[in-house]
Amino acid sequence: MNEDAPIETADAIEVAAFREALRAFLRMSELIAQANDLTPQRHLLLLMIKGAPDGSERATVTQLASRLRLAQTTVTDLVSRAEGVGLIERERSATDARVSLLRLTAEGERRLARSIRAHASERERLRGMLQQMSTTPPSEPNGG
Repeated sequence: MNEDAPIETADAIEVAAFREALRAFLRMSELIAQANDLTPQRHLLLLMIKGAPDGSERATVTQLASRLRLAQTTVTDLVSRAEGVGLIERERSATDARVSLLRLTAEGERRLARSIRAHASERERLRGMLQQMSTTPPSEPNGG
């Protein structure tokens, strides 16, 4: 396939619509977070802790840095600020005393739950768009 060949207009429309939907989703997330007294960054931090892939509802700074695709020092600062306002707390790992696990406080749980519930309709809208995109065949390349 020629990487420099023009793309079909229909493909550009689909990609543009997808990007628009993602941006709308992210903007709505930001507004909902702010309405629940969270910065967008803190909202994402709480979500990544609560939604730990192993179901533990806990995470280390290293795990968060990886999942958030941020520098460890940036995540450390974010964690310190969230801890300072009572949204998360640290506990020592039962298996390695050098490791601190982060978990949500009751206040962090409350704010995150309100945010997640308020955003349900946007998630459904985006999910529907993704399903529609996955069932729509791509257009034929130029020339058939």
